Amino acid sequence: MDEVPPWLRKRPAAIKAVDDYVKDGMVVGLGTGNAANMAVDRIAELAKAGMEFTLVSSSIQTEEYARNLGLEITDLNTVDRIDVTIDGADEIGPGLDLVKGLGGALLKEKILASMTDKEIIVADDFKRVPVLGVATALPVEVCRFACERTASKLRSMGSEPVLRMRDGIPFVTDEGHYIYDCKFASIPDPRATEAEIDTIPGVVECGLFVGLTYSAITYSEDSGVREYME
Repeated sequence: MDEVPPWLRKRPAAIKAVDDYVKDGMVVGLGTGNAANMAVDRIAELAKAGMEFTLVSSSIQTEEYARNLGLEITDLNTVDRIDVTIDGADEIGPGLDLVKGLGGALLKEKILASMTDKEIIVADDFKRVPVLGVATALPVEVCRFACERTASKLRSMGSEPVLRMRDGIPFVTDEGHYIYDCKFASIPDPRATEAEIDTIPGVVECGLFVGLTYSAITYSEDSGVREYME
């Protein structure tokens, strides 16, 4: 029997997230990345079994993935609220505050999260950290106009901003922006750091998700599936 690739091992957590929180008739938000795709797989199975959902997506990537499974995606402008969104995270800190955005969809993911009654995060258990920012850089989405000036302001906060590249050119988000991956020594006060970054002209959004998570469902080989709630 072939060994399960590491990125697939959290599939049981994604299935639990859908089975526990997604109900017939709900408005459901779909995040971006492999954890979200695993949730989409399960939602597609439930749809084929006769359940109905209104689905909204956080990225072109996820929308295409869902459509390939026969799911219909609704324009976010047509819904007033979202019952549940299932997404991944790059770091899960105390109080279920998050670092997100390594997949490049942080702006749209945060819009969905802000509209959602229950934001459910699916991740490997090693993504849980005692302090945010130690293990990974913080993605910050910025306007392309005068982006180096914006990076200078981010640098003045004590971070090391690196323009995200793909295939030798700057990565561009669905909304036409750049992303700087900003390495901090640590982010002990996510709310204050988020507020400071958001005041910088040129910043569109940062990857700190503070006070938005209802539950985190994780997987590890040692403990299996576990759920954490604030």
